[in-house]
Amino acid sequence: MPVAEPLTRTQPPVAVLTRQDPRAPAARLLEHGSVLLLPDRDFDTSAFAGALFADVAADGAKTVSYDPTTGELKGAAASEATRARLTAAVATYARWAEALVGELLPGYAASLQLRRTSWRPRSADHNLSKRKDDRRLHVDAFPANPVQGRRILRVFRNVNPDGESRDWRLGEPFADLAGRFLPTAQPLAPAAGALLQRLGITKGRRTAYDQLMLQLHDQAKDSDAYQASAPHWDVSFPPGATWLVFTDAVVHAALGGRYAFEQTFYLPIEAMEDQAASPLRTLERLTGRALV
Repeated sequence: MPVAEPLTRTQPPVAVLTRQDPRAPAARLLEHGSVLLLPDRDFDTSAFAGALFADVAADGAKTVSYDPTTGELKGAAASEATRARLTAAVATYARWAEALVGELLPGYAASLQLRRTSWRPRSADHNLSKRKDDRRLHVDAFPANPVQGRRILRVFRNVNPDGESRDWRLGEPFADLAGRFLPTAQPLAPAAGALLQRLGITKGRRTAYDQLMLQLHDQAKDSDAYQASAPHWDVSFPPGATWLVFTDAVVHAALGGRYAFEQTFYLPIEAMEDQAASPLRTLERLTGRALV
């Protein structure tokens, strides 16, 4: 099996794919650290504009969150009628994103696990702790929701009606980030994963992999020196743009921009074209041990 090695980047890892381009390279590009930008996909928000572009996020909420499996909407402060319209809008996006991934990445379709959908009506410049501040470079890891080695694939869509871009910062390859912070990462204590699950702190068992990913997330966000000096490229996603990215491996930060959708999927690494490119296999290679 090929081994994923650290890379040196000279330009932002963004690959543009139009409707006329072949679908074949989509999985390869994503798995090897690219953000896949789709500039010419249509998603009509006109039927939901009144609910979407009102001030609907609750105080203290970064996003409005929707669970496609239950239909539950969280983080919204709005009238019953507006909540109903907002729920319909986010549910429509969830179905649209799922169909898009099925079209672009048919090899993933049978294994994809649909997770939460988010509506982000506010800019990223909110007052948060370092670890919760998505303006700081990081890879995604979830304290309460262990992924146990599965990939985190996200589909974003900027639907800003005022021409405002969604601005991101993209960082170094995952293996380079891991090489920086693994030496000081704290391993998972024996039996801790089962205990966290039994106490209801996590929804599922935290594995050694989840523990290391949380350490990478936290150390990168905590380090002012890393945030100031790490290699990075700033990119802007204009209204009408859709982009897909494995946010567990692409070092990123959301700098600003309002009114964006996001759909999360989990993907078992067995469904990947190249498992060696996954964070799980990369960390296992770097640590010399199995992590799930």
